[in-house]
Amino acid sequence: MTATYTVDDVRARLRRGMESAVLSFPLTPFDTGGAVDLDSFRAYIRDQVAAGPGALFPCCGTGEFFSLAEDEYESLVTAAVEETAGSVPVVVGAGYGWAQAARFAAIAERAGADALLLMPPYLVEAPQEGLVEHVRRVAASTSLPVIVYQRAQVKVAVRSIAGVAEIPNVIGFKDGHSDLDQLQRLKLAAPPEWLFFNGAATAEMQARAYRSIGVPAYSSAVHAFAPEIAKAFFLAFHADDHARVDLLLSRFYIPLVELRDKGIGYSVSLVKAGARLRGIPVGPVRAPLADLPPEHLEELRALLDTGLALVR
Repeated sequence: MTATYTVDDVRARLRRGMESAVLSFPLTPFDTGGAVDLDSFRAYIRDQVAAGPGALFPCCGTGEFFSLAEDEYESLVTAAVEETAGSVPVVVGAGYGWAQAARFAAIAERAGADALLLMPPYLVEAPQEGLVEHVRRVAASTSLPVIVYQRAQVKVAVRSIAGVAEIPNVIGFKDGHSDLDQLQRLKLAAPPEWLFFNGAATAEMQARAYRSIGVPAYSSAVHAFAPEIAKAFFLAFHADDHARVDLLLSRFYIPLVELRDKGIGYSVSLVKAGARLRGIPVGPVRAPLADLPPEHLEELRALLDTGLALVR
């Protein structure tokens, strides 16, 4: 199976999706033995798509890309492509060093993914020249469009934009730093057709700030377990219904961030726990992550009840 869209096609489809809905970053279900639960994943993807996201980003950070073997990754990407059936773009994670990222890219292309989200390289801090070369080598290994994810030790300098812009299948950036001064400079220096979106943890918290510099699109971890809440926020945000945005922020999103900050790795563990509370069979997180202790799970249960009540 191979992708059937050109780089320009994918960029246009993603742009339309980013303008119309949140970006979904699905979880990866595991069974009690720790194996990938492909049947649950397929059902979960169908439900995510039915909720109306602008695009689907499986096997990325929320999907525990860092814990997946290559054969698991291939089965998951294949399943996501089959279940979406072209209804939304499917952008999948690739990462580690450039050689390993290229192996994941080849699998993604073979499985029919529409594009790649290039995760930060493993562990190492690198100079700008090295980061650009890393992107160049991964992008050269595939015909798929590439979105560069800048977060953690990866922060692309404005002076590096010219080098990245020479790579024909790079189509944009996901930003996880929330340095809006740097991001604005980056956006103004980039080719006008590039896509940018807010990839901050609990991105809704900073949606207004990102929009102020021309980056209104964002990913939503909440969509992975409560798409009703994520959609309600998106609609209020784009309608400039400030009272409703403030209500959702103060009653749901801010308490969610406060709970997220109580544990290491909760940006994934909390989301997966929320899905289980909704009756979605996603199973536990994989090590090195750990599931929530009972007291935090009960806090999440109460918060989820509050959030759902706000949007019913």
